Amino acid sequence: MRYPLLRVAYGVASGALKAGVVIGLAGAASAEVTVAALGDSLTQGYGLAQSDGFVPRLEAWLQEQGADVSVINAGVSGDTTAGGLSRVEWTLTPDVDAMIVALGGNDLLRGLDPGASRENLDGILKAADVAGVEVLLVGMEAPGNYGADYKRAFDGMYGELSEKWGVPLAESSFLGALMQIEDRQAAMREFMQSDGIHPNAEGVTVIVETLGPDVLDLVERAE
Repeated sequence: MRYPLLRVAYGVASGALKAGVVIGLAGAASAEVTVAALGDSLTQGYGLAQSDGFVPRLEAWLQEQGADVSVINAGVSGDTTAGGLSRVEWTLTPDVDAMIVALGGNDLLRGLDPGASRENLDGILKAADVAGVEVLLVGMEAPGNYGADYKRAFDGMYGELSEKWGVPLAESSFLGALMQIEDRQAAMREFMQSDGIHPNAEGVTVIVETLGPDVLDLVERAE
């Protein structure tokens, strides 16, 4: 946990002081872990009832695994890596112990320079490092129609940044979790909204079950 508060009940006898220290440490160790999910519309829960969105479903899944955790929705529809960088400082409040970084999808949709996207993600990870916050970086893959050079640069930046900052990388993107299903056309009909971009409630379930174990590891590191 970041900045655990040690509350000591000062007594006259040294035994009372020691007891107070033990109680304070026990309280800090059992404190809830707060995770901020920094992302775009997929994180924000676009087109879904609030209870069906990624963040509340992920929080419920983590708690079912026994984690004492709260997940903050820091997703903004349409956000790019530049938008994430612009708001990471106020996302990383003193209460935040860990952060999921799931950005890059809108950079792809706009065909933005992967070099600029990499620089933005680098700035986000730097801010987390300065704040002493544990991070899980979620990777994404560019489609082949952007060309081999673009795809190589975009796909590769996640692994490069993971290695540079020493943060775990979840290899599959949110959509990638759905694409692992053998019949992709059937998967799109069953798990995606009509726009073909955003997951429906069933799709969120697949995503949470795929990404959940990585986030559980993140929570354990932040404890």
